[in-house]
Amino acid sequence: MSLNPQYVSGHGLLKGRSVLITAAAGAGIGFSAARRCAEEGCRALMISDIHPRRLEEAVAKLKEETGLVEIHGQLCNVTNEAEVQALVAAAEQQLGGVDVLINNAGLGGQKRVVDMSDEEWNRVLDITLTGTFRMTRAMLPHMQARGRGAIVNNASVLGWRAQKEQAHYAAAKAGVMALTRCAALEAAEYGVRINAVSPSIALHDFLKKASSEELLAQLASREAFGRAAEVWEVANVMVFLASDYASYMAGEVLSVSSQHA
Repeated sequence: MSLNPQYVSGHGLLKGRSVLITAAAGAGIGFSAARRCAEEGCRALMISDIHPRRLEEAVAKLKEETGLVEIHGQLCNVTNEAEVQALVAAAEQQLGGVDVLINNAGLGGQKRVVDMSDEEWNRVLDITLTGTFRMTRAMLPHMQARGRGAIVNNASVLGWRAQKEQAHYAAAKAGVMALTRCAALEAAEYGVRINAVSPSIALHDFLKKASSEELLAQLASREAFGRAAEVWEVANVMVFLASDYASYMAGEVLSVSSQHA
């Protein structure tokens, strides 16, 4: 079974908002989220990445495809506190304050626990979990001072479910979920909302390179629709959580999945 999804046009859900998205160059969820935010009427957008050429190309492509002129790019490695602080400072200045932060940076991989080195474990945790923490910590004071803002984190169904060779990634994503819930209670006091999406499988170029065709086919077969999600289907839910339609949601983790087993 394969139900073909229809790309939905924008409805102005983020009209007048400014958005910052980490790890948004390339063809993954981050870039798709950036495009959707522009299509949903955001007034200004900044994306970050660790690859200079890819970042420059992504900014140019977003401007061309969406018509939004106010799009900026900033290099940032979320494992580096100085670069995180520089990214937030640049976004605050160039966007005139950040209304929405989407924490998309993350790293996966496949390795059995008995074969996993400390370095491999720490790298996935540092980028995926601690990077989300660093960005949240840097952004919250600005949003809290204004008494508004929304942060959307990218988690994974592996934060709930088990899969072989994914202990480091699953632990990191479970941590993102816990961080989301706890930080949301603190931020809510200041009018700031923090929530997360939890995708199962969204097919993009990096995932194709990092996983075997057999594994991807197996994972897709578990989905009720018999296919992987399109990256923009995850981005749609991110936009929803960033919008006023989710005004009463705090600390929630929304599963973007059709898994039935």
